[in-house]
Amino acid sequence: MSDIRHKKFAQIIVVHSTQVKPGDKVAITASTAAEPVVRELYEQTLERGGHPHLLLNLPTQDEIFFAHASDTQLDFLPVFHQIAFEQFDVLIKIRSETNTRALSNLDQVRQARRQKALSSLLSAQMMRGAQKSLRWMSTLYPTPAYAMEAEMGTEEYQHFFFGACHADENTSDPVAYWKEIERSQASIVARVEGHDQVSLRGPNVDLRLSIKGRKFRNASAQHNLPDGEIFTGPVEDSVNGWVRYTYPAIYQGREVQGVELTFERGKVVKATAQKNQEFLLKMLETDPGARYLGEFAIGTNMEIDRFTRDILLDEKIGGTFHTALGAGYPETGSINKSVIHWDMICDLRQDTEILVDGELFYKNGNFIG
Repeated sequence: MSDIRHKKFAQIIVVHSTQVKPGDKVAITASTAAEPVVRELYEQTLERGGHPHLLLNLPTQDEIFFAHASDTQLDFLPVFHQIAFEQFDVLIKIRSETNTRALSNLDQVRQARRQKALSSLLSAQMMRGAQKSLRWMSTLYPTPAYAMEAEMGTEEYQHFFFGACHADENTSDPVAYWKEIERSQASIVARVEGHDQVSLRGPNVDLRLSIKGRKFRNASAQHNLPDGEIFTGPVEDSVNGWVRYTYPAIYQGREVQGVELTFERGKVVKATAQKNQEFLLKMLETDPGARYLGEFAIGTNMEIDRFTRDILLDEKIGGTFHTALGAGYPETGSINKSVIHWDMICDLRQDTEILVDGELFYKNGNFIG
């Protein structure tokens, strides 16, 4: 028997997020572990007149690849993925890992080499997304592996995940829900956009940055599910001060705890961590753009009320802000380029405020006014 949550989940993606139209070429990337939602996406894409193409992986495909791939194979760009990212109208990416730690002990040089080879796909996604020639969505399917990372039972995690997406039994019209979130967040964006100086002050942050000339994005299930944030790309050389991220920063399967960064003229000049500092420092040396911020964002999804060790959910935690080292989104005005995009999250719910051009904008996890 089909799960109504899968139907609602697919409905949000096909109708609201990517707005599939007759004739659209639609690529759906996932592993076979996500078969229940892939089936719904395939069916609903057909019903709306689109042409669905499935790019499915084995659950252990990355492990097999890195165990056996030569340098030439590491550098090779998958042909079908290249066509989809560069030519299709819609791209739906579903992470569905069955072992989130599978690559934890992988040689970082090989992983970095593969990441560099695939970087043109991310660049194409970001650029075409900004040009509105590609409508993309990045999400996950709640496997037992993600439940284990979140320290929940599988059913508990699925209930939590679909509730955060508002694809659950309690949401009668999930598309209408996200359209209302879009409307309510638009007023917040209108208040902050067009200003210059942003200051964050609290026990874990004393940071200043400029948003002059930059656009804020109203993230309301257009590109992520679950969603709930407003974000922009700060002026690259404007960031000064320090921040101590209150949640672990997870990247490439590695968990870095107690990250503290100090910025001068936009650049990270000092970086420490309580755990896996060596990995943090190595990532900062990936390329010149890795030491600059490509994103500044405030999370707004109050249904996500705990840390899950998955950035798709955690960056949306209501009452937090996050910044991303590396690549920025061109549609925000960001010009920072890097092969990495590493989000790091800091709680704002206690003794913390955000000022915009000297006016109080946010305090202790809530927007003011």
